Amino acid sequence: MTRSTQQDDRTAGAAGVRPRRLAGAVCAVLWRHRGALARAAVRTAGGCGAAGLLLTAAVFALSWPVFTHMRNQRDWYRHVEDPYVHDSSGLGLVAVCTLPLFLLLLGIGSALLQGACSRAASPGQGGADRPWPVVAVYALRGAAVWSLPVVVHAVSQRFAGYQLDSPQPLRPGTLPFTLVRDSPLAALLVSAVLRLAFALAPAAAAAGLGPVGALRRSWSLTWTRAGWPRVLALALPLAALTAGALRLVTQLALPLRPLVRSLVEGSTGNFFAGYYAGVLAPVAVGVLATAALALPLSCTAFAVLHARLRPVPRARPGQGGGGRLRRARRCAQLPTPRSRMKADG
Repeated sequence: MTRSTQQDDRTAGAAGVRPRRLAGAVCAVLWRHRGALARAAVRTAGGCGAAGLLLTAAVFALSWPVFTHMRNQRDWYRHVEDPYVHDSSGLGLVAVCTLPLFLLLLGIGSALLQGACSRAASPGQGGADRPWPVVAVYALRGAAVWSLPVVVHAVSQRFAGYQLDSPQPLRPGTLPFTLVRDSPLAALLVSAVLRLAFALAPAAAAAGLGPVGALRRSWSLTWTRAGWPRVLALALPLAALTAGALRLVTQLALPLRPLVRSLVEGSTGNFFAGYYAGVLAPVAVGVLATAALALPLSCTAFAVLHARLRPVPRARPGQGGGGRLRRARRCAQLPTPRSRMKADG
């Protein structure tokens, strides 16, 4: 047996699966632990759905003055017989302020599923059951990935945006103007590369590493000869599958829109509250159903890949399991006083 074959066997043993193709290993883990993963997905989706419903009700209650203002404005414009186009900037500000709460809820649910999938992929080698290290990884990864496009887009709008009442800081048609105008596309490309480089970070955090250590582990494992092709080959189909499932489930849930709108409008007497509740209902159902279906698959896949790519520490002579075994063998071979007396007799 060659050295590379031995290394593959040790890595596969650490992952809890036999040496095989990654897709087969992921399917084997999903099938072996299908009951536990299905219960974890249903329990997490149900809990996050209930918490999200309560949070949405609280946001609607806080936004009720905005809905009341919209209704009064519509009645006034009807009275003066002028067309009315409602201004949703107030609701946009509320959505931006409450978005971190929904992202935190989604991160907690994803962290719980990641922990269950990591324990299934590497039994006996997972980290603690606390989801907060994985949630911290999601927060740090999101900040590292999305901060660059946001900043670059703001700078691009400032220097190459379309202003009606002020001259352009950069003259259109010049090379600096073109570079600044197209810089958000380059920033999105860099963000996509960073997102792939940190794809294994949640699995590393679920295995017991800290948030920063998990990001470093993911970066070091991805940028290897065997790492980046596997991460890319795994991330692209999973992203396409998740986007397709979200689109399909949202379209199937569109009949909920008039039902929820009529219920909310009939109970509150506010057309705009019912309208926005109807808009959000299919999206919420699509996100929950897609998360329950796609997250166990993606979390298990990245957990198996992380377990296969992570380095296996070698035991030094006299330390670890191999050292203890060798010391036990040497002690078993040493003659005891009773064996010496028998030999002399």
